[in-house]
Amino acid sequence: MSDPVPARLVVLISGSGSNLQALLDAAADPAYGATVVAVGADRDGIAGLDRAAAAGVPTFVDSVKAYPSRDDWDAALAEHVAQYEPDLVISAGFLKLVGERFLAGFGDRYVNTHNALLPAFPGIHGPRDALAYGVKLAGATLFFVDAGVDTGPIIAQVAVPVFSDDTEDTLTERIKDAERRQLVECVGRLVREGWTIKDRKVTIP
Repeated sequence: MSDPVPARLVVLISGSGSNLQALLDAAADPAYGATVVAVGADRDGIAGLDRAAAAGVPTFVDSVKAYPSRDDWDAALAEHVAQYEPDLVISAGFLKLVGERFLAGFGDRYVNTHNALLPAFPGIHGPRDALAYGVKLAGATLFFVDAGVDTGPIIAQVAVPVFSDDTEDTLTERIKDAERRQLVECVGRLVREGWTIKDRKVTIP
């Protein structure tokens, strides 16, 4: 009996690619069940693209300013991702909101990770907002992307304690560690075991 074909991952990035690297490292083990087949970015000259190149993974760049409109960019991004026939698309620090065309093609298999316990503290300043509010637990959320901002069906969450002497930087770094572990673990489970989404509830068998 032959080994199962690994699931195909396309990873979208905007920066250093530390989450991408964690996925590349995990996928090096055949038992993980997935392989990164392409890395897309919204800008050139970022370290994440260098990580992909070092791993021999094809890359592409779709900059919003390279297209006449945001819709044109969204359509181009969707087309480029589709060329790699992904089973899952992963936003790993991708700082652009996709549009209707992209979600029509990948909405039920496009996952994102956010550095707060949603639905609390959506947006780009999760740890800062959590500290300002005075919560005792922060954390990270993995979810399927929908048309809202950090509003999609939740796959998994991990809590991180907030210490009395935390700064935005120290809390952010502690969340990043937990976030990365959760991303790698849950992506592996999704591709190996499958999932269903019903009434906003994500179930992994």
